[in-house]
Amino acid sequence: MAYFLQQSINGLTLGAVYGLIAIGYTMVYGIVGMINFAHGEIFMIGAFLSLIAALGFGTLSGTWVPLALVGALLVTMVLTPVYGWVLERVAYRPLRNSPRLAALITAIGMSILLQNYVQLLQGARVKTLPPVLEGGIVLMESEGFVVSLSYLQIFIFLLTVALMAGFTLLIERTALGRAQRACEQDQKMAALLGIDVDRTIALTFVLGAALASVAGLIFLLRYGVIDFYIGFNAGIKAFTAAVLGGIGSLPGAMLGGFVIGLIEAFWSGYFTVEYKDVAAFSILVMVLIFRPTGLLGRPDVEKV
Repeated sequence: MAYFLQQSINGLTLGAVYGLIAIGYTMVYGIVGMINFAHGEIFMIGAFLSLIAALGFGTLSGTWVPLALVGALLVTMVLTPVYGWVLERVAYRPLRNSPRLAALITAIGMSILLQNYVQLLQGARVKTLPPVLEGGIVLMESEGFVVSLSYLQIFIFLLTVALMAGFTLLIERTALGRAQRACEQDQKMAALLGIDVDRTIALTFVLGAALASVAGLIFLLRYGVIDFYIGFNAGIKAFTAAVLGGIGSLPGAMLGGFVIGLIEAFWSGYFTVEYKDVAAFSILVMVLIFRPTGLLGRPDVEKV
């Protein structure tokens, strides 16, 4: 039981990363109807910007960890969305009325471009960050096995909950959220009602990139090692989470992220870490066979 509880905590921590990235996938798909395969690279850029900011603020503030963390969070949440905005403005907007295959190929091309861009700027070697938050709380001890909740995991859970609460309020209570829901249903009708569709779509990319940047910071703090290729693996897992939860559903994206994180943690803990990806994707295949719309997705209704 103690080991099960510890793996649950680890899986939820990993699931928070996948869930935050998956929201970007599902928001863009919900409004534009395309899969932004370069979104994983936005997460990777967020991790690199977090590392640069954390090292910079750490040097300035000495050992005062809160300043370094808050500084890194603010810097990555401000700068990473710029990449999301440029991506939408330069690569995707000119192809909005083109066949979906053109946008899909462009997204894959932008993914490779961003990988090489970071590789040229930062080099191919892995970058490391020493542990920033150490220590934790002992929850229980059973037969010599200690179940602990680290301060870093508490920080990750609080940050994720705060972001989800703020994001839910933004979607439900603000003019931008209403514009996003209107564009999701019918872009032409939304434009006739005075909604700036281009601006709404651009801000959707910006919001998705901001959440991915926080996921990048969490990944950096949790694992301490990043390279220019982390966006591919994390992006594929997050896309899987979005499909598993129901592509187009924001709560589904977060739920799918937690499910994928828990599957990986339990499979790594009880079986073998080498095949954790096989386990996650096998669950996805089974869900798509028996529930093609995902866990919280709704079937599309064709209007006659």
